Amino acid sequence: MTETKGPDSSRRSERSRRAIHDAALALVGEIGYARTTIEGIASRAGVGKQTIYRWWPSKAAVLLEAFLDLAEQASDAAGPGGYEIPDTGDLEADLRLVLRATVDEMNTPVYDAPARALAAEGVVDAAVGAQFVEKLLEPQLQLYVTRLRAAQQAGQVRPGIDPRIALELFVGPLAHRWLLRTLPLTHEYADLVVDYAVNGLAPRG
Repeated sequence: MTETKGPDSSRRSERSRRAIHDAALALVGEIGYARTTIEGIASRAGVGKQTIYRWWPSKAAVLLEAFLDLAEQASDAAGPGGYEIPDTGDLEADLRLVLRATVDEMNTPVYDAPARALAAEGVVDAAVGAQFVEKLLEPQLQLYVTRLRAAQQAGQVRPGIDPRIALELFVGPLAHRWLLRTLPLTHEYADLVVDYAVNGLAPRG
């Protein structure tokens, strides 16, 4: 007698979770975070809202997990080892390359809307902000730490420089211009940020 297997609940749950992630990201991009609701996410994903409440405590938690999943997919697509800052021996060239890629990512609608929503939510919800930093931002910042330490070992950066502080000279200006929309975020701007940070503002001999 052939044994009949029931539905795979884990697979069904994963499909539902992915549908909820996609729905949350889509709605935030289409109507904004403020107008996005758990009910709206559930309707778009084709699940009951209780399914969402069973897995997440709030829409911010849904969006954060969806955004982290999106980042993980992008990292997987980048190949073995995920993202990393190249080390060609030319620190300026390597930083220009990665900052230009960061500019492209920040200007992409699929990134822009959820990232802004999470940044804003993190201001009023410390727990969300802490998770956003711990799970997404800090791992990315550590890539700069690794690259700057390699530059120190190669004699391209002063030994006493703290890489964790120095990296903010690169990522801070981009984040400021992106978040506040002070001026356009461009490749040319990224190149100048690298130039000013690496070479300083003092006159050159």
